[in-house]
Amino acid sequence: MVYLEHAETLDFDQERIADAQILRGDVIFRHEDALMYCDSAYFYEQTNSLDAFGHVRFEQGDTLQGFGEMLFYDGNTKIARLRENVKLIHGKEKLSRNKKGNPTILTTDSLIYDRNENYAYYSTGGTIADTLNTLVSVRGKYEPDTKQATFSEQVRLTNPKFILTSDTMLYNTETKVADIVSPTTIVYEKETTIRTSRGWYNTDNEQSMLLDHSVVEHVDGKMLTGDTIYYDKAIGYGRVLGRMEMRDTVQQATLYGNRGEVWEENSRGYATDSALMVDWSDEEHYAYIHADTLFTEELHYTDSARIDSTYRRVRAHYGVRVYRDDMQMTCDSMVYLGSDSTIHLYTDPICWSENQQISADSITVFIVNETVDHAVGSGNALTIMEDSAGVYNQMSGKEITATLRDGEVELVDISGNALTIYYPKEDSGELVGMNTTESSFIRVYVANREVERIRFTKETTGVLYPIDQIPDGSDRLAQFFWANEVRPMDPKDVFRKAKLEK
Repeated sequence: MVYLEHAETLDFDQERIADAQILRGDVIFRHEDALMYCDSAYFYEQTNSLDAFGHVRFEQGDTLQGFGEMLFYDGNTKIARLRENVKLIHGKEKLSRNKKGNPTILTTDSLIYDRNENYAYYSTGGTIADTLNTLVSVRGKYEPDTKQATFSEQVRLTNPKFILTSDTMLYNTETKVADIVSPTTIVYEKETTIRTSRGWYNTDNEQSMLLDHSVVEHVDGKMLTGDTIYYDKAIGYGRVLGRMEMRDTVQQATLYGNRGEVWEENSRGYATDSALMVDWSDEEHYAYIHADTLFTEELHYTDSARIDSTYRRVRAHYGVRVYRDDMQMTCDSMVYLGSDSTIHLYTDPICWSENQQISADSITVFIVNETVDHAVGSGNALTIMEDSAGVYNQMSGKEITATLRDGEVELVDISGNALTIYYPKEDSGELVGMNTTESSFIRVYVANREVERIRFTKETTGVLYPIDQIPDGSDRLAQFFWANEVRPMDPKDVFRKAKLEK
């Protein structure tokens, strides 16, 4: 039962308000552990309900207080309806003179509080504020027992560091964790924007779990996406599972994979499980790099002119396959240095350009103006050019340098124990024979993918065999192998598992 505890005056007016006690002056009601205060009230003792007016205060226990200008309370259903300038405070605003409390404050113009289920609800716009965040929405529900709040329609969470907007969101005023259940945007002004539709975000320590292919985008042009992202904004770290994409619009490169990690400091990151890097800095020559694991990072240095610069370094490990339309490559490990635009290939490297294949112990590819300029093979170097007549022009030495122009080989230099097997032609294109040479240095001029002429040093020795008198087995250099079956033929082909059979 609802009990009247105090009133200065009590009147009745059966014509105007039947069955109501009209109470004025310091009115106090009690129902179980709840107290209700007001300036005046209508008390319906038969229906166990009341209407309270003026400086209304509702108290339940010592941790929940409600304020407003009007209160409609039904003691049977235990439902309270507060109106006008409503404020609900959960928790103590002050525990002592020197120690502040940790209250949650809900403000609105109209509030329903269900004491049976112990929740407060508003539907005409309201605000919930705790010690860290302020949340605004059209509709809201707050549960004091669990300190859980549910917001819907035009949700806006304001934090000292960011603003979160959504259509529906769950939030715990104790843990400060927001549960994301609808399309949501989190904006750190002039820093980072997060777009997600499912997950959670700890607004206190800025750690989050972002699901359903969320996006983390920075104002410096870097973007991270993935099916699942564990993201720690405070330390600038992200771990991704499923369809990872790390895009850098400044360096114009994108790193893909199904698993990886990212550190915002120095833009470090790696990808594995179907790892792929696409360099799109040159619209005409996209580079597609695949390996078991790909690493990328920005390095800072000061050049000879004392100018501070930043460049990208990419490392690829195990099963490296690269496709560019002007050159294709395979090896076991690779390093790309943006400081001098060089690609370094190690462990069984092979490069192809048009009809030429180059192999060596290690190969360095030099890129000038986004185009392959030349490639240098060092140690057991071998280059093979497939002739239109179906024969192979072959050159080997300690070092081979192939120079390209407009994506085609135009010059090949072989130094150190240079050996060649070369098929000269008549002007008509008919093969003259097979020429074998040995020299300290050989230069080969190429035009239209055909050997045009060869220049030797004076110490050169060689033999020309007529085409019909070539000895068996002499048409191949000792280390000859033609590896076209493992050559990446298009961007998708970099994922093909290819094993060379020598």
